[in-house]
Amino acid sequence: MTITTPSGTPVTLPPGGLAEAVDDEQRAGLIEAGRLLFARPCTFFYASQAINQLPPMTGPEVAFCGRSNVGKSSLLNALTGQKALARVSVTPGRTRQLNFFRCDEGQLTLVDMPGYGYAKASKTLKEDWQGLMFDFLRGRPTLRRVLLLMDARVEIKPADRAAIELLSDAAVAFQICITKVDDVKKAQLEKRIKELEALVKKRTAAHPLMLVTSSETGQGIPELRAELAAVARLG
Repeated sequence: MTITTPSGTPVTLPPGGLAEAVDDEQRAGLIEAGRLLFARPCTFFYASQAINQLPPMTGPEVAFCGRSNVGKSSLLNALTGQKALARVSVTPGRTRQLNFFRCDEGQLTLVDMPGYGYAKASKTLKEDWQGLMFDFLRGRPTLRRVLLLMDARVEIKPADRAAIELLSDAAVAFQICITKVDDVKKAQLEKRIKELEALVKKRTAAHPLMLVTSSETGQGIPELRAELAAVARLG
């Protein structure tokens, strides 16, 4: 695919996204493709609390997964440029269902997965979450990638390691996306990035590019859009 950058330069986009960009022009082209995708409407269209209630499979899907209170809803709102697309709850672990959002009339579907690791959740609820998530991850051919969100302020928890195991066992491609980077100092962020790189470096399902984002400042949002636009183009 060829796109014209804001500077007026036509650029052929690499299929694999930012990790395959060979120069600044290709990177600018990918960023522009992401901007164009999310300049178009994204709307909620389906919610599911059970694996037998999922919507029909159509175009490519990207799921957002993370610990409760990782900033998932805020990131979805920043990504789409809509303040209330995903409801931000003051109660961690409140989301109990898979929420589906259609972008650009079906060019891409975003899936908001329930948060994991909420301490006050019952054992049965945690087991139900694992069962629903694994069945969804393993049995959804249109699911192209999972964005695993990690809070820059919080050390890696056992629940995060369990989520990576779950993704690996389900053989689903996943990409680490660090959130809330505006709330940490540079040294702490660099430490967290190194820890996460070490955690996933031997995982064949892990995407090589780690995203670093802030819903508050907008840092990393253009890059996130670019990555998702690349997924949408692959179909």
